[in-house]
Amino acid sequence: MEVTQEPHVLDPVPWPVPYPAFAVDAAGGLARLNRAAWSLIGAEPGARLSEAVPAWLAEAHRSPAPAVPGGPVAHGLIGERFFEAHAIPDGGGGPAGPGGTVWWLFDVTENRRLGRELAAERERTAFLAEASGQLLASLNLERCMEVTVRLAARHLADAALVIAPRTGRAHPVAYCGPDGEVEHQELLVDTEEVPGLAEAMQGFPPVPSRWIDPAAAPDWIARRGLAEPGAMVVTALPGHGVPAGALVLLRRAGQEAFSDGEEMFARLFAARAGAAMSAARVYAEQASITETLMRELLPPRASELDGVELAARYRPSGDEERIGGDFYDLHPAAREDDAPDTGPESLVVLGDVCGKGLEAAVLTGKIRNTLRALLPLSGDHQRVLELLNGTLLSIESTRFVTLVLASVQRRGGQVRLRLTSAGHTLPLIVRAGGEVEAADTRGSLIGVLDEIDSVTAVVALEPGDTCLLYTDGITEAMGGPLGDEMFGEERLHAELGRCGGMPPEALVERVHMLASEWVGGGPHDDMAMVAITAPRRFHLSAVGGQGPGRFTA
Repeated sequence: MEVTQEPHVLDPVPWPVPYPAFAVDAAGGLARLNRAAWSLIGAEPGARLSEAVPAWLAEAHRSPAPAVPGGPVAHGLIGERFFEAHAIPDGGGGPAGPGGTVWWLFDVTENRRLGRELAAERERTAFLAEASGQLLASLNLERCMEVTVRLAARHLADAALVIAPRTGRAHPVAYCGPDGEVEHQELLVDTEEVPGLAEAMQGFPPVPSRWIDPAAAPDWIARRGLAEPGAMVVTALPGHGVPAGALVLLRRAGQEAFSDGEEMFARLFAARAGAAMSAARVYAEQASITETLMRELLPPRASELDGVELAARYRPSGDEERIGGDFYDLHPAAREDDAPDTGPESLVVLGDVCGKGLEAAVLTGKIRNTLRALLPLSGDHQRVLELLNGTLLSIESTRFVTLVLASVQRRGGQVRLRLTSAGHTLPLIVRAGGEVEAADTRGSLIGVLDEIDSVTAVVALEPGDTCLLYTDGITEAMGGPLGDEMFGEERLHAELGRCGGMPPEALVERVHMLASEWVGGGPHDDMAMVAITAPRRFHLSAVGGQGPGRFTA
């Protein structure tokens, strides 16, 4: 309200203050007002209050009790500014006289603006905190995309779409419409057909958000559930050194377009979403690589090899690990014409790389690949061990390996074994009747000396007999009643004496169970074992068919 001429009735005394103040007498007339009040409302003394001030203030004068003691009686607009009105009763010595009221007005327009901005900022901060929590809750890329579009559609726009970098021929896309339902798709789309989308997909260098004419948006962005879009903006999803994709926000026709503040806020949200998505993408790639490498390092399944019964158990030293320094491998027999001297033999290898953990597992993989390449020479164990020894000496590693080679040949109801130990624990022969023998083989460990030697033992297994190959993780398992005693070879021999005639699966399960119980919850080394058993075909019903050794081929 503009006042161009100062009236003669204006008397700034006794309120020479910058705040508007005016006195209303008991009859509801404007008694006096200061300069600030005159400049604000432009009324003169003697005017009726209901005609001089806005309706909210006139109404407050009729019942001036404040909602909060000492607080404002009312508040409202005067012109384009927002005021709080405080009333002071006039006891008779004031300018309004007995029964009158003095009103003070305080301009709180700026306070209200700052309050709204503070509330909005708190809301945005809470939203970003919620978004960060949900985005970082999972390292699954599809889950991160789902969280991103759902939060964006709920807080930033009416609908949102995330498009990730292409995998293969298609782009992973997640879309959330006004109904809150998220749809995942793999789309063969050309990002060049949407202005700004291809640049946003590159991630680096950062590009500002790009306003797009919704009418030019292809159908895979402007979907039917949104009716006719009124505003659309494309924002990059910056990742950790790799592009994470782009976020497209859409609003219905008739809605307000995105303000500068909303656009900036959307970019803050996109930064968090992009970081989470890139982390999830990198994690997925690393997990895929690890899984591929792990698949090559995991021990094979064992049940039967060229007509011979087999069973195996493997337990890494760490409960969270899947691989370690112990290993075993099974190689079926070559063709008969490839082994004219010995006849076709299968090869079973069980070894123990010095140390444990990932480094030992990597060396295990190299040894297994080397032995696989040496299979054509498996008829000569000494030659295989010499070549393996030379390979280990040629690589930069201080680790060595002990192992047992077992060439297996089925001969009617018997199984012939050629066993060669290279610094390893001796194979144990568990006869069907319960007798336990150590195979007479020995040799140098591999990867230490330039020259090695070995002695090969030939063992015949009758039906029901078992040859047990095992690593020192079994016999050196530390535990027992006081937790400081090794499981030991004597205890193993004694337990195996009760396992005569057992199927190989039951035998290795029992040994594994005993060693695990001995260790309890304490630390332990890798454990591996393989049982090779001559097949049993028929029970001897004439002797009851019960107990160890009651089988024949």
